[in-house]
Amino acid sequence: MMDNGKLDEPLEEKEAQEPAEESLDASKYDEYEDTQELPVKSPSSSPDSDEPLENEKTPSIGKEGDSDWVNEMDIVSENGDLAVINVPEEDNDSVPPEESLDSPGADNVWWGGEPFQPLDTLDEEITQPVNLSSEETVVPDAESLIGDEPEEKKDLGAEGEEETGLELASETGTEMDAEMEKDNEPESEPVDVDHISHMETRVIPSQEGGLSKAETLEAPVQDQEFPEEITPVIVRNVDDLQDMEPPDKGISSQIPDETKKDTSDDIPTIPPPTQPSSWKPERTDLPKTVGEVDRQATRVTPSAYQRVQPQPVKTPQTQTRSEISPSGKPRSGARPLGALPSKEPPAPVSRRSKGRRSAELARPEKPKEKKKRSGCLLKAFLSLIFIIILVVLVAGSFLIYQYFRISSSLPDVDELRENAAKFETARILDRDGNLLYEILDPNAGRRTYVPLEEISPYMIAATIATEDKDFFTNPGFDMYGMARALYQNYTAGEIRSGASTITQQLARALLMDPSERYEQSYERKAREIVLAYKITNTYSKEEILELYLNENYYVNMAYGVQAAAETYFRTSADSLNLWQASFLAGLPQGPSIYDIYTNRDATLYRQRSVLVLMYELSEEHGCIDVGFGREKVCVSFEEATQAGIDLVNYEFPKVSFNMRYPHWVVYVRSLLEAQFDPQTIYRRGFTIYTTLDPEMQDEAERIVAEQVAALGENNASNGALLALDPNTGEILALVGSADFYDDTIDGQVNMVLSQTRQPGSAIKPLTYVAAFEKGWTPSTLIWDVPSKFPPSSDPFDTNPDYEPVNYDGKFHGPVTVRSALANSYNIPAVKALEYVGIYDDPNTAVEEGLIAFARRLGITSLTRTDYGLALTLGGGEISLMEMTSAYGIFANEGRMLPPVGISKIVDTTGNVVYEYEPPVGDQVVRAEHAYLITSILSDTNARIPMFGTNPVINLSFPAAVKTGTTNDFRDNWTVGYTSDLVVGAWVGNTDYTPMVNTTGLTGAGPIWAEFMTYGVNALKNGSPEPFIRPAGVIDRVICAISGTEPSEWCPQQRSEIFASDQLPKPKSEDLWKRVVVDTWTGLAASEDCDEYTDEKFAINVDDPWAKTWLKEDSRGQAWAEDMGFSSPLFFVPRRACRIDDPRPVINLIGIEDGQTIRQSPFIIQGLITATENFDYYRIEWGRGADPLTWKVLVDDVRTPQETVDVLYEWELEDVEPGIVTLKFYVHSTEDTYAEKLVSVNIQLPTPTPTSTPTRTNTPTVTVTPTPTLTPTVTPTEAPTQTPTHTETEPPDPTDTPTPTVTVEATP
Repeated sequence: MMDNGKLDEPLEEKEAQEPAEESLDASKYDEYEDTQELPVKSPSSSPDSDEPLENEKTPSIGKEGDSDWVNEMDIVSENGDLAVINVPEEDNDSVPPEESLDSPGADNVWWGGEPFQPLDTLDEEITQPVNLSSEETVVPDAESLIGDEPEEKKDLGAEGEEETGLELASETGTEMDAEMEKDNEPESEPVDVDHISHMETRVIPSQEGGLSKAETLEAPVQDQEFPEEITPVIVRNVDDLQDMEPPDKGISSQIPDETKKDTSDDIPTIPPPTQPSSWKPERTDLPKTVGEVDRQATRVTPSAYQRVQPQPVKTPQTQTRSEISPSGKPRSGARPLGALPSKEPPAPVSRRSKGRRSAELARPEKPKEKKKRSGCLLKAFLSLIFIIILVVLVAGSFLIYQYFRISSSLPDVDELRENAAKFETARILDRDGNLLYEILDPNAGRRTYVPLEEISPYMIAATIATEDKDFFTNPGFDMYGMARALYQNYTAGEIRSGASTITQQLARALLMDPSERYEQSYERKAREIVLAYKITNTYSKEEILELYLNENYYVNMAYGVQAAAETYFRTSADSLNLWQASFLAGLPQGPSIYDIYTNRDATLYRQRSVLVLMYELSEEHGCIDVGFGREKVCVSFEEATQAGIDLVNYEFPKVSFNMRYPHWVVYVRSLLEAQFDPQTIYRRGFTIYTTLDPEMQDEAERIVAEQVAALGENNASNGALLALDPNTGEILALVGSADFYDDTIDGQVNMVLSQTRQPGSAIKPLTYVAAFEKGWTPSTLIWDVPSKFPPSSDPFDTNPDYEPVNYDGKFHGPVTVRSALANSYNIPAVKALEYVGIYDDPNTAVEEGLIAFARRLGITSLTRTDYGLALTLGGGEISLMEMTSAYGIFANEGRMLPPVGISKIVDTTGNVVYEYEPPVGDQVVRAEHAYLITSILSDTNARIPMFGTNPVINLSFPAAVKTGTTNDFRDNWTVGYTSDLVVGAWVGNTDYTPMVNTTGLTGAGPIWAEFMTYGVNALKNGSPEPFIRPAGVIDRVICAISGTEPSEWCPQQRSEIFASDQLPKPKSEDLWKRVVVDTWTGLAASEDCDEYTDEKFAINVDDPWAKTWLKEDSRGQAWAEDMGFSSPLFFVPRRACRIDDPRPVINLIGIEDGQTIRQSPFIIQGLITATENFDYYRIEWGRGADPLTWKVLVDDVRTPQETVDVLYEWELEDVEPGIVTLKFYVHSTEDTYAEKLVSVNIQLPTPTPTSTPTRTNTPTVTVTPTPTLTPTVTPTEAPTQTPTHTETEPPDPTDTPTPTVTVEATP
């Protein structure tokens, strides 16, 4: 058993003697961060043996880690048993093994740090290698350290590392319980790394079975250097040291020169044998006991090495570390470890050792957190780099796999030239299978293949700038362009850009199957990219460009650049100049749009766009590369500007087509090119079945031509017609102009498709249906009276107000929606649009406004941002196709089916490439609202006031129809439908010149009526299907004048239809209405305003312009009189009177209703005024309680009486006795009034014939007013009244009225 007292004694003696040495830099502790251990096999009993000791197992003590960790050895001696263990540095909270707690020598064991848990697996074999830094000394074997040490000091130790210290921790019996509660801060004191004592370390196991903590024991060692490699010796019992044989090499041979350094560290050491008590170590500079606890138990704080006399620090030579080989020899890269040989469980030991001093519990200074964070950041950065590399590798592998997968299924790019020569005739048929047109092989006509050298450099430059500006440098695809297109498509929510290069377009046109050529998917795009890449690797850029220019379709049957040059400019491909080349280069991307003959403005704009691209690319790249070593093409701003001017001034040659129904054929081709690409259409031999009915088409062309010819004297030269099946959307007839081949009328312009014409009143039904959606009904009342509207929505617009007028120049007063729309009144339509709104309100959840509603119906041409209320009268441009299709929605019960021209496409093998199947359609309008508008448009009686009893649009069967005429007769429209056919007709001039006295009724109306009659007869034998009435439509009786449920005053009633959830207004909202009003404000009476009220027979009108018309216009006044309203008109107030509204004030003093008056004069006093709007007051009287006539006492006093005073002194001598009523009337500046009635009973005494009564009456007159006037009448008023009475008293009583005049004049 080891004596703790003897161990501590020399340390205590040295504390006062040893001076402080140089301080140990705190940074030297940094190499101990994050230490981990590697498994090492335990050495055998023999230095050269590869076998472990018999029946011996060692525990796993750590994990593989960095090279910066430190792992000290434990050597525990208990009755001769010895164990050497490596310890990880960081797990400070682990606990000692259970065997150590029960071992016999537990009292002699010093455990550093905090209490720990026992370990029951210390017999496992230590197999983890140790990773050490290169600058650590080697701990020699036991024999090299044994000296004359006394037996009582059987301390075990291990040499420390070069730049670290070992903490001294000693156990001192019972003192430990108190000292363990303290947590002292570490101290930084000088340390001599050459004189670190031999320490004992005990391992603390972790829960996983590894060792996580160590403590050290002090043992003196001799001051000597050690050899590079020393074989560790494991001793079971100290007594066995006597019998042990030295290793192969002697100890002396293993000790290097002083100039050398050890190359290994922490070699297991062996405790010395029993020494005599007189033995003393050769070195006395052992570490002293300090008041610090190192919970990692691997360091000695610098304060342990303070000495009285400083001594030089010895720096050992750097040696290479070694691992322990299976034979027990050290091996480079690891620290040798011992094994724990104890076979019997040690005696239990207290969790709190006794006798430990606070100095022994001190901790070393912890490493700086800053360096810890730096290490973490570095690890995070390296982890991120690793992840990025991993992602790149995975993505690259995936892309490579996808490339080979896609490439294996693609056609051979060597077939590119072969496919370029293929062409098969496409045939366009009508719905009956009759041939309309054959698209023949261009090689038989206008197509000549030319090499790239014979193509104008301008053409090459224009094509590259427009289609693929990096053509000569990209690998066949443009990654940046595709990323840009992907972003554009994502933000737009639809595919708007494909970013296809020239090579991609060529691959798609010549190599891809038609079934996927027009498919919009990422899979197809990927296949296209791979094809383009393979083409680029197979063909030169010049070959690719040559094929592209010869295969492009340049509209109007021009295939290839040579044919295009001949078609448009009567020249060859090599002679094309800048303005010609820029025109041609813009055509292939939109052949259905950029047709100079049918859409000149859009085509000219496209050429200007190409010139801009050429100029920008020339500026960006320093001119445009055209290949073949040719001189680059440079385009200046001036040249680009002039090129645009040259094209505008050029007169294109006429083109001739030999086709039946040319407008229809051209339209079908545009549909094909929108759905497929031109190369697919004209290389696969498609047979295109269209929806056109040839008989109806022939009749439509005849009717249009004849009607236009009949209107020649009215300066009408052109017309158009479109017929649709509303139930399928199929186009049955399409006439784009009166004569396709007549250039004088621009016959090649398809007026059915042109979005440049104003529809006039034909757009009104859309406005009213939008109003239905907001709550209006067919019986809603609208005042057709002179009205003014702001010129725009801009409050600062200084333009004059907008004042619409009706076509007939008249105003029709109150009209319902049915009457207003059936007769096409303009003013009600403008008020309807004002109610609906033009643009959407962004603050509402539901999209509103007429433009949004029209867009829902398929009308997309209303794109301006400055529309006014005239939009409902045709102030926007719409195509006949869009308008007719919108009417078809009403005919189809509110379901939308876009117009369809192609019913089926079959390729040369008979495979159906496309076939139209009519869908149910989107319900874009409520079926009830569609039926309501149909009912109005088909009501022949409702339109009589404007159109008469037998207009041309009245057919022999029910048909909904609406005409439209624009200003100056520039456009005539008539659009109408049955449940089976919808037809739209237009008449006008393509150049916008006005016609003469030609309306929708006389111009387009006859075309519509004649074709509609023919069509219904052809389709339904003259008996069209009736319009289907939805279940949600009901009938109600309304007042024909007001549109509400009829009241008792309504002079005329009729029936009307309504949506079941949108009924007419109740009869309480009729035009005729009795209301109780506050007479002063004109508002409805209320609890706050109930003193001056009256029941009025009022007219219920909201429209301010209607009120003006009724009050000021003679026609309005006459109408009101005819409707039973008396003058002046009183309008139903819009709200109730409130307490804060203006109020009149009529306060009378000494007068009460029913009062008996027995004296004369009758003094009337009080105050009469108003809080606002006072005009004048008047006092009148009449005989009886309800006088029929009134006499004036005080007439129109315009100064308010704001204080109590005498209002009038009424002489009553000539007034007959009985009931009289006084009326106090106040008039306002707003033409309202207030009046107060007071009834009194005049009963004056009867006069006698003698004069006595006369003298008797004098005091009565004098006395009676005295008590009343004394407190209220001012002194200035009294003299005024006195002479009046004095002067009138002597004359005859008939002069009594004289004071009345005097009193009136006084105010």
